[in-house]
Amino acid sequence: MSDEVEAGHVRVRLDLSYDGSEFSGWAKQAGGRRTVQGEIEDALRTVTRSRETHELTVAGRTDAGVHARGQVAHVDLPREVWTEHHQKLLKRLAGRLSRDVRVWALREAPSGFNARFSAVWRRYAYRVTDNPGGVDPLLRSHVLWHDWPLDVDAMNEAARGLLGEHDFAAYCKKREGATTIRTLQELSLVRGDDGIITATVRADAFCHNMVRSLIGALLFVGDGHRPADWPGKVLAAGVRDSAVHVVRPHGLTLEEVGYPADELLAARSKEARNKRSLPSAGCC
Repeated sequence: MSDEVEAGHVRVRLDLSYDGSEFSGWAKQAGGRRTVQGEIEDALRTVTRSRETHELTVAGRTDAGVHARGQVAHVDLPREVWTEHHQKLLKRLAGRLSRDVRVWALREAPSGFNARFSAVWRRYAYRVTDNPGGVDPLLRSHVLWHDWPLDVDAMNEAARGLLGEHDFAAYCKKREGATTIRTLQELSLVRGDDGIITATVRADAFCHNMVRSLIGALLFVGDGHRPADWPGKVLAAGVRDSAVHVVRPHGLTLEEVGYPADELLAARSKEARNKRSLPSAGCC
């Protein structure tokens, strides 16, 4: 599969953010449900006066209720459309889009760039509070309330056993033909001065429900219902454990997507398309 842009077109990178509370996720869906992709594509078609919809490719497809601060997408526009509109496109989109989604930057992408396949990591944050009084009403759409006291040190101890390249089948919703092998590069939790615990989760990619399942397992450790080695044992078992809850989506935010240097974009895109397997035990 090639990332060559069709002749007469320009690949444009979009940096964007959204509050996912009122969206049925990123991806367009049948039935007229409101999605981030659908809203931006409709706005693009309108402000560029295009007859056709120019489809977006995104770095990470977020579920219903999940937010994004540092989402990245790309779209291939006819060169004449880009030439005519690019200087005013950002402001026109701001006037057309709803207030819960914003495009912050639009620029011609370097050769080989693919918002999804060129990415080398995605970083999410999950925010939770164990304040016995609940969540600050001004933060209720972005912070989960956990009604048991949480031991952050125990959660970090458990998190360390999940780092590295593994088959995360026990923490993913399986999709036909898709691998569940991922490299978890960072999983750490910090309690802020306001009492809110922020979990930082960074990996080369994530399978469906992976972040929310990992947080669900760590919460069980933090509130004392499971020992610190339990999430690692679940991972090693390789099957879904009914005790691992997929926590609610509103505490989750896609914070940032990382890309390599421009000259490495095409190679990374090709590499990311290869289906991975874990090394076999024994020699060779």
